[in-house]
Amino acid sequence: MIELTRLNGHKIAVNCDLIRYAEASPDTVLTLVTGEKLIVLESCDAVTALAFQYRVALMQSAWPDASSALAARSAFDAPHTDAALFFDRD
Repeated sequence: MIELTRLNGHKIAVNCDLIRYAEASPDTVLTLVTGEKLIVLESCDAVTALAFQYRVALMQSAWPDASSALAARSAFDAPHTDAALFFDRD
């Protein structure tokens, strides 16, 4: 789960595995695989980075021996926030 902020300032925890699209129009609109749409304050790049960080943390806890390799990969990929890496494209 990643923590995001609704437009009214309230925090919301989102299962990033359910995010199908993230669009900036100009607010960030997340479309979930269920069809539900969420509007959040964070940018598309920030949502992508949070999802990536979540996945790295998940892998580090599930596979502790690979922590150093995952941390190195995370540092390498951090500036690259291409949403296509995480979200479906139709």
